Amino acid sequence: MQKLMLIIPTLDRSGAEKQLTMLAKGLPRDQFEVSVCCLTRSGPYSEELTAAGIPVTVIGKQLKIDPAAYWRLKKHIQDEKPDIVHTWLFAANSYGRKAAQAAGVRHILCGERCVDPWKITHEHFIDRYLDRVTDKIVVNSSGIVDFYVKKGRDKNKFVVIPNGIDLIDGAPQISKEDLWNQLRLPSNAKMMLSVGRLWPQKRMKDLIWATEILKRIRDDAYLVIVGDGPQRERLVRYSQQVTIDDKVRIAGPRDDVADVMRHATLFMLASGYEGQSNALMEAMAIGLPAAVSDIPGNRDLITHDENGYLVGLGQRTEYSRFANFLLEDEAIRNRFSEAARKTIAEQFSVQQMIDRHAALYQSL
Repeated sequence: MQKLMLIIPTLDRSGAEKQLTMLAKGLPRDQFEVSVCCLTRSGPYSEELTAAGIPVTVIGKQLKIDPAAYWRLKKHIQDEKPDIVHTWLFAANSYGRKAAQAAGVRHILCGERCVDPWKITHEHFIDRYLDRVTDKIVVNSSGIVDFYVKKGRDKNKFVVIPNGIDLIDGAPQISKEDLWNQLRLPSNAKMMLSVGRLWPQKRMKDLIWATEILKRIRDDAYLVIVGDGPQRERLVRYSQQVTIDDKVRIAGPRDDVADVMRHATLFMLASGYEGQSNALMEAMAIGLPAAVSDIPGNRDLITHDENGYLVGLGQRTEYSRFANFLLEDEAIRNRFSEAARKTIAEQFSVQQMIDRHAALYQSL
């Protein structure tokens, strides 16, 4: 039996937090005693973990540099005496690894979940400095390895464990008519769906621009964006400025994304960088055909013209071209749908993700 502590900034409803929750719940109970520690605050996944019998502790870090939070975290680790500490995302990687080292933890892992171009010199220095006390760096995409190796980190320390998701079957809980009424869509509308945080990384403006092009050639193409973030009002104004606010719906956050996907015609993702998109994986698990940006994280999931379309980064006219193919051709949609679900089932199941983590922990 190994004592494993997973440390993450929050348990907000986001990709890394979802993967951590599935991992913590799925690890064999006869091999691992798992606890979760939130560096900053809790979140929606806390209830799910607690219900599964996994203790969740909140440290309450409030400041970017917060010595008091560091000492509380160090004391918590000393009290719990884990055999392994696995940190997730930059703040937890920084505070968690240093505190685990100071507390005498035998094995320390860190998790990089995305290409992070926002990091500047001192963040990369912290990464490299703490890598010296880190057994392995767990990532979900080969693109993350390439990015960080270029920043001077040791390639031999990286372990790629893709995100996990199971096939999503069954009928939606909301009817198409009710959903169309909520989204103010006409009866003939075909929904182009995008899901993600509304901030620059996701390049939602590219999709709005592509919708403007589609408006010139067909009247049934509607872009629905599900998510929230700092760019929400700006995107609303942008869709008004390019005079297609009648074709764009910024729906805000929703708890029924899978149901919305079941009623969509296609999925679009224009991100400039990703680790491995949970939203794209969910669309593939449902069988929703996709046109996504040609970046490393997406390339791990989509093979162009086999189970989806890859679009050159920022090529707005190409999004509209490939979206039009999918809107127009049911045979292509069906081919991509079947191939996407096969990709998920064979390479990216939740159990595969859990088994790969368990094998890594045992190898220590």
